[in-house]
Amino acid sequence: MERSLLIVFLLVAAAAPPPPPALATDYTVGDSQGWSTNVDYGSWASGKPFKAGDTLEFQYSSLHSVAEVTKSDYDSCSTGGALKTYSDQNTKIALTAAGDRYFICGTPGHCSGGMKLAVTVAASGSSPSTPSTPATPPTGGGTGSSPSPPAGTTKSPPVGNNGAGAGCGSGWVRGAAVLVGLGLVMG
Repeated sequence: MERSLLIVFLLVAAAAPPPPPALATDYTVGDSQGWSTNVDYGSWASGKPFKAGDTLEFQYSSLHSVAEVTKSDYDSCSTGGALKTYSDQNTKIALTAAGDRYFICGTPGHCSGGMKLAVTVAASGSSPSTPSTPATPPTGGGTGSSPSPPAGTTKSPPVGNNGAGAGCGSGWVRGAAVLVGLGLVMG
């Protein structure tokens, strides 16, 4: 009897679905103001839980560009050692791995005027923090209800999932079928 219970347990465990994947977030940098001068990107990034799988979308005019740079180039507002440079006015950058990422505008004077963004990307499923960039703490009181998603963000499912098998129903159905089958075999 103990062996039969062990077999049933193992079959049910094998039939259980994997946990649903976390949803990726598409962030529009600067929200409605986009990638422009006179935006405090430190405040914009503050409190946003950037994680691997998310996307940063930079929307900007032809007066600007986006340069991904090292921490040193970020601090000195230099594009001389840029890792990547974009000027398509609608740049989407996938945050594929955990770590710090640094972006500046390549137009002379814009970075030193504050047009720069630093984000810390956490591994998918963990809570990241923002690199030390001066930020203004949020104001206003809470109402006790769940907060709305930040403006300029959208949730999108992970690539290649299409929702197939993500719900627990399909795993339970398989598990129930295994149990019924075992019940018939074991009589």
